[in-house]
Amino acid sequence: MFRSRLLPCLLVLAAVSATLYLLGFQGEASVPSDRPPDQSFAPAADAPRETDWQLVLVNPWTPMEEGYVPELTRLSNGLSLDSRCAPALNDMLEACQAAGLSPVVCSAYRTWEKQESLFSAQVNKCLARGYAQEDAQREAARSVAAPGTSEHQLGLAADIVDQSYQSLDQHQAETPVQQWLMAHSWEYGFILRYPPEKSETTGVIYEPWHYRYVGREAAEAITRQGVCLEEYLAQ
Repeated sequence: MFRSRLLPCLLVLAAVSATLYLLGFQGEASVPSDRPPDQSFAPAADAPRETDWQLVLVNPWTPMEEGYVPELTRLSNGLSLDSRCAPALNDMLEACQAAGLSPVVCSAYRTWEKQESLFSAQVNKCLARGYAQEDAQREAARSVAAPGTSEHQLGLAADIVDQSYQSLDQHQAETPVQQWLMAHSWEYGFILRYPPEKSETTGVIYEPWHYRYVGREAAEAITRQGVCLEEYLAQ
């Protein structure tokens, strides 16, 4: 009696097992994956790495590590820059001067406290124009980076103006110094960090005075392709 009842059960179990095998049931593999099955997540051997010091990305959505302070080199005007890119900046300025122009570095490395002071001042200006607090902070961040989101705090950025025109506005792009820098800065490892057509991607308004060091190879590729740093790193 027991054997007659057991046989149908064994047949059912065998049928279920065969069905599962044909369907490809393999334990944990049945858990859905968020990764496309045909996509490799290993970076290409020649892909830029955000961990490279000259390619570290800092923007409104990617804050830097709090407390970070680079090793600094003092420039001739008393400002400072990351020691690893200061020589390249000096070479670029000397070449610009040799072309008969007068570049002026008006801002370079900034401490956290300095950036916080600049940002607070800009927020107050927006508040005075009638913005609500949250909107004022958002609007202020388009022209003055919030503390922790400024490349100046990395020590890899310099604001450079023409001695004959030192206003930080879009007319700066028309000066001979900026025309020269836009054409030649890549040769020294620098890029115009915030082009006019990339504001939605960078989160920062057009700044024809802000130059960021990314290294000679990356600067050439970014300039040749007409992309911003965010787009270059995403390739």
